[in-house]
Amino acid sequence: MVLLSTNALFLRVENNLFRVDLMEMFNGYSFALLFKFNTMKKLLVPILLCLALNTSAQWAFRLPSIISNHAVLQQSTDVKLWGWAQSGSTVKISCSWNPTDTVKAEPRKDWTWDAIVKTPKAGGPYTITFISSSQKVVIEDILIGEVWLCSGQSNMEYAFNWESKPIDVGDAVAKSANNQLRFFQLSHTYSIYPKDNSDGEWKISSPETTPSMSVAGYFFGKTINEKTKAPVGLIASYWGGTNVQSWIPNEVFAENAELKTLAEDTKAVNWAPVAPAVIYNSMLQPLVNYKIAGAIWYQGEGNTGEPQNYSKLFEGLITGWRKAFNNDFPFYFVQIAPWSGYGKNSAAYLREQQEAVLHLPKTGMITVGDLVDNIKDIHPRIKKEVGMRLVNLALKEHYGFQDVNPYHPRYKNFSIKKDKINIRFTTSGKLICKAKTPANFQLAGADNQFFPAVAKIEKDGSITVSSKEVKVPVSVRYCFTNDATPDLFDTNGLPLIPFRTDMIQYKP
Repeated sequence: MVLLSTNALFLRVENNLFRVDLMEMFNGYSFALLFKFNTMKKLLVPILLCLALNTSAQWAFRLPSIISNHAVLQQSTDVKLWGWAQSGSTVKISCSWNPTDTVKAEPRKDWTWDAIVKTPKAGGPYTITFISSSQKVVIEDILIGEVWLCSGQSNMEYAFNWESKPIDVGDAVAKSANNQLRFFQLSHTYSIYPKDNSDGEWKISSPETTPSMSVAGYFFGKTINEKTKAPVGLIASYWGGTNVQSWIPNEVFAENAELKTLAEDTKAVNWAPVAPAVIYNSMLQPLVNYKIAGAIWYQGEGNTGEPQNYSKLFEGLITGWRKAFNNDFPFYFVQIAPWSGYGKNSAAYLREQQEAVLHLPKTGMITVGDLVDNIKDIHPRIKKEVGMRLVNLALKEHYGFQDVNPYHPRYKNFSIKKDKINIRFTTSGKLICKAKTPANFQLAGADNQFFPAVAKIEKDGSITVSSKEVKVPVSVRYCFTNDATPDLFDTNGLPLIPFRTDMIQYKP
């Protein structure tokens, strides 16, 4: 006798009951067989295998993990849905926000398929029904809203439940229950070949799910939800200690021999893979079909060994991701924080390299030198404000909110007056010093030897800098060291971005 239930196949042979668990059967090319029996073991295994293989066509349809219950889809746009099904079995897709419109997809020779559906304005919950041959799959509790990718290394990954707790989040976790905010978190995985699927599942924000989420990412998404009144989905793909090379698509290196050389000339480390594209293949490639509103990025610490090459690689990452996603999405990133453990001035040069990619359209940068509780800790525990500075960029530039000013004051130009240098800035109002007098300025003459300088804020908002050791100054620097924390702010409360006026090349 053979009985088939939703999850298992039961066979009775000579008063012995045998059970085959179908939970994972035919998910790809593998399946699990769980047996409960007393006798006939050698005879039954081949029978069950034959039964499984003969019915494989009925279990061929599947979806990627990111298209699943509780997902958030980007609103008011064309969204791609995709998956796998046997050739010749038309896939029919019906979305509950437009139930009269059935979209069809024809699986290819490799059994992959995709289709485009149009999403409405923010709302939900909805369902999406997929029918292929005799299979019917329904994914439920789908929201339509804003989807953002959160990526980088450990300072983006920094979660509420880390041992060194964030110090600026209050009781956020206890109050985090929010059906309109959801997370899709990937595990640390890597591959030398591009993958077509990832792990992870969509989770609704709650005191149980929020602790493992990026603090900066959480407040970024929470604020977008509050301001736009739209559901928000955050895709969390990050890995502490990783370098930028491992996050860049192979196609970028194939088209640029210089970047390929830079990526391959990387020393191995024992905490993360560093080969070109090895993390991208596993943690980004499976997501490229998913429509996103934009990306936030906090990385760079892993490249301070050779900071002079970072801007070329970083630019390759941004343009490579946009091409892979077929989406010219906004990309906002964080300038790495001060830390005393870097060698020479490597972090200062890397921050400069980060700023250099701002010539790319739809990019934005925040600096966080003031958000450091301990310069001896590479992981500052002030993280909510990082997310808030990032989200203010998105609210202003992407969502058009005019009541926020996310822009940091920055160096504009300078002039030399005898033994002094006068510096002018682009800023919101005049600069304000939070110390007795501005620190972290350095002056150098023609010999390029830099010395600490005395700075004075003038009535017109410019700053005059001088040093007893430099009689004829040629160039000036501000916060251009590994661990300098800023003390100059504009009326918007944001710190002056570090800068230098010299062109001295970095030497390891």
